[in-house]
Amino acid sequence: MAGVVFGCVVPHPPLLIPDVGRGQEQAIGNTIAAMEGLARRLEASRPQTAVIISPHGQSHPNAMGVVTARASSGNMRAWGSREPELHFDNDLVLVDALQEESKAAGIPLKSIGERGYELDHGVMVPIHFLAKALTDVPLVPLTFAWLPLSSHFAFGQALARAAQRAGKDVAIIASGDLSHRLTPSAPAGYDPQGQVFDEKLVEALRRFDSQAVLNLDPQLIDRAGECGLRSVVILLGAMQGLKVKPDIMSYEGHFGVGYLVAAFEVESDPAGKLHPLVQLAKDTVESFVRERKTPPPPAHPTPEMQERAGVFVSIKSRGQLRGCIGTFEPTKPNVAEEIIANAVSSATRDPRFFPIGPEELGDLEYSVDVLTRPEPVAGPEQLDPKRYGVIVESGGRRGLLLPDLEGVDSVDMQIAICRQKAGIGPEEPLKLYRFEVRRYK
Repeated sequence: MAGVVFGCVVPHPPLLIPDVGRGQEQAIGNTIAAMEGLARRLEASRPQTAVIISPHGQSHPNAMGVVTARASSGNMRAWGSREPELHFDNDLVLVDALQEESKAAGIPLKSIGERGYELDHGVMVPIHFLAKALTDVPLVPLTFAWLPLSSHFAFGQALARAAQRAGKDVAIIASGDLSHRLTPSAPAGYDPQGQVFDEKLVEALRRFDSQAVLNLDPQLIDRAGECGLRSVVILLGAMQGLKVKPDIMSYEGHFGVGYLVAAFEVESDPAGKLHPLVQLAKDTVESFVRERKTPPPPAHPTPEMQERAGVFVSIKSRGQLRGCIGTFEPTKPNVAEEIIANAVSSATRDPRFFPIGPEELGDLEYSVDVLTRPEPVAGPEQLDPKRYGVIVESGGRRGLLLPDLEGVDSVDMQIAICRQKAGIGPEEPLKLYRFEVRRYK
């Protein structure tokens, strides 16, 4: 099921990078070992997108920040590192979903980069260790605001809904150091409450106790001189309600600053619980194939089921497409009834395949795409195969292609496939429409 699949808390002292630390990093060897182990766990979670929250990026005092540019890049040259600059694509589908979910929740969210973005050391230090686990994975940089902790927790919840809405498996990296006041030589001066803060926070995270974190004494937080608490609270909000296995991999307080590495792995549901929209499609196909009956709409529909929208139901067998039928505009009173009708059509009426038989049901996987209303576009330059689906129209013939399909990497390919599906020749004039989807798996 799409959503948050992994979370972690990481420190960001520049001296963790060897050609910045120049030997000083050996004093925090446990942190380095933990970061290396964390990279392996992150890779094993197989995220489709990574979100990283940094205290040191561009920010707004009264609004959360998100990069809206197509890409970001960064290096550590200002700290003396000779490592090459790294470049990351953004995930604009997830960004759009986050903007919509934040607006619906009343959480202010503003862009921190529209035409490119330079990643700060709060991103680049952990990425030094995690980059190999994120090969070809888009990176969405976020920053927090000086709003109450409860607002950051709610923003994390909006992020989780956005991941589900975008149909993406998302890993969240909360970058931040704990108290900067652990010793008399600490960079922010010494306060004995710094150690108290770190101990309370680490213990709460060991139990994955969000309420204990939200209830931390504001005076204690202020005296600690931390920089990562809000990153952590956003992470906790995003993982609220999941079955999480917390692991405090290391904590060190050298140099007067608390460096925490923690992993939060999402435990799979042994019952294989599906999103309600996907479960409805599955139940419909199994009922119709076995008994030639369709189930009634759910007595207690979820909010998504009560909307009116076009819906596509896709069915795969052992990784290969087995059926895909849908409606680009609503034809039923609600999404639930749209799913029921299209699930039956995908299983039994897709002209590319024979109808599904009872012996196949155990091998099937389902996904449901809920479409936004199509909008006309002036030309191909307004399309993006990862973000937008396409409808082509000519002389009463229409062809449609969903977005973000494996092997469809260009707008020209999208349009060519749509032409072929609609029986429209390569030289015939076209009207173009685009739409977005919320993908549920």
